[in-house]
Amino acid sequence: MTDHNGGCLCGAIRFRITGVPLCVSHCHCTYCRRATGAAFITWMTMQSEHHEITQGEPTIYSSSPGVRRGFCGACGTTLSYAHDDHPEEIDVSAALLDDQAQVAPDDHIMVTNMVPWLAFADDLPRLDGGHWEVGYPKRD
Repeated sequence: MTDHNGGCLCGAIRFRITGVPLCVSHCHCTYCRRATGAAFITWMTMQSEHHEITQGEPTIYSSSPGVRRGFCGACGTTLSYAHDDHPEEIDVSAALLDDQAQVAPDDHIMVTNMVPWLAFADDLPRLDGGHWEVGYPKRD
């Protein structure tokens, strides 16, 4: 995956992704569920240098100590997640790519917080925590 574009619902924010994600994860944590209003969000974890805003300016919300969530101030679309402890990384919502077939999820993270009525038929690994604790999947 190189040079892929995406953006928010209203088109005010556009971005470009270069390089290959460190991982693509369905996150089930309580904070992501509340921030998105959904049962989970699929994040592409990228090196920060591989993510560029090409149009508009995201609004940033500090949702908890050290955490910055980017969203479109016009339409509310969730754009990104970044943590001060890992400034070299940014999570970008995979659903915002113009060509969403370019990425496929590697796993589920934070599954101890998964809503009880959600069931998946996939055979992806399910991690109790996140990748900062266990590392990233091996890429070929």
